Amino acid sequence: MKWFSVPLFALAVAGGAQAADIEAGKAKVQSVCSACHGIVGVSVSDTIPNLAGQKATYIEIQLKSLREGTRKNPIMSAIASQLSNDDIANVAAYFSSQQGAAAMAKSDFLPNLVKTGVTFPENYKTTFAKYHTINFPDTRQVRYYYANPTAMKAAKDGKDLPNGSVLFAEVYSAKLDADKKPVLGSDGFFVPDQLVAYTTMARDAGWGNEIPEMLRNEEWNYGVFTTAKQLRAGVNQAECLACHKPLSKTSYVFTLNQLTDAARSK
Repeated sequence: MKWFSVPLFALAVAGGAQAADIEAGKAKVQSVCSACHGIVGVSVSDTIPNLAGQKATYIEIQLKSLREGTRKNPIMSAIASQLSNDDIANVAAYFSSQQGAAAMAKSDFLPNLVKTGVTFPENYKTTFAKYHTINFPDTRQVRYYYANPTAMKAAKDGKDLPNGSVLFAEVYSAKLDADKKPVLGSDGFFVPDQLVAYTTMARDAGWGNEIPEMLRNEEWNYGVFTTAKQLRAGVNQAECLACHKPLSKTSYVFTLNQLTDAARSK
């Protein structure tokens, strides 16, 4: 979610828009953007940029580029795609009007995006079905994906995943060779070394009620667990929600095709 510089000619042609509505921008920021960037543009995480005091034209260019796909970011593109030109201008004007990173305010609803309904599925090894494996070269990890019977049955029947569905992943660091490159097994996947975390997404009735519509993935909640099977503190679901937001036609799941294939092969 880094905000990169843009050519000067792009800055030159971005101006000339209608007068922005700062109050409307503030309302949009409070309802959505503040989950990551903070209510006055001071971000909630070291990995998310501060926008307070940033030039409005610059923010407009970035949001329009994300919306139109000329700049790629799975999280921000999902949010920007839901913004009109007026929304973008208003949000940019509001962030630009703020005084910078001194206030250190956080979103009023951030606690709603830190808490999650998911719990660790203690018996997943015996009750869930393993349905997919993915290499992650950038992080030198391999992940093993599991689904509970509710999700498996819905996928087998070609239905959207209903409440009660749980998808779960074991995250391992890859074994490295002498050149610090992941070692490949005979199956083409990285050879696992150390378990580093678990991730999960699950849904149940009412779990999406406190999540703003622009972020909400129906009733899905997300979580990251430590190797001690404890929820990792401070995980902001806004990033998970935004990343999965474009996947409404596949139950908000990146691996639905693999889940369906596995379910129908059993």
